[in-house]
Amino acid sequence: MNIKIKKLHPDALVPKYQTLQAAGFDIHSIEDTIVAAQESKLIKTGLSMSIQNGYELQIRPRSGLALKHSISVLNSPGTIDSDYRGEIMVILINHSTQEFAIKKGDRIAQGVVSKVYQADFIEVEELDDTLRGSGGFGSSGIK
Repeated sequence: MNIKIKKLHPDALVPKYQTLQAAGFDIHSIEDTIVAAQESKLIKTGLSMSIQNGYELQIRPRSGLALKHSISVLNSPGTIDSDYRGEIMVILINHSTQEFAIKKGDRIAQGVVSKVYQADFIEVEELDDTLRGSGGFGSSGIK
């Protein structure tokens, strides 16, 4: 699959996969900024993309940032629809008690391309019965 990329800022970095079998590619910041402790912040990438119809780009946290610094993508996974042509931006959240510095060019998230299925919604009077029924959170046990 080809994804067309437009650089909206001269410092934007075109994404790339770090290994041959990686599912996700790195997404980079184009700005120096600080994400304060317990704060969320919108980070610009300076890129826009043309994603093939029938697919989405999911924006996901980087595991190293999550483990070492408690940095995550707030609306994880974020979805970039195939008809969106604006700048890709990432909402990061700092779950730690320390501020986190982001430098221009830092890898802040990863992108994964996924197939999209759209459902047909059919209104009915009744749904089929299941063993679980309407049991909600925790109803199937916690261990």
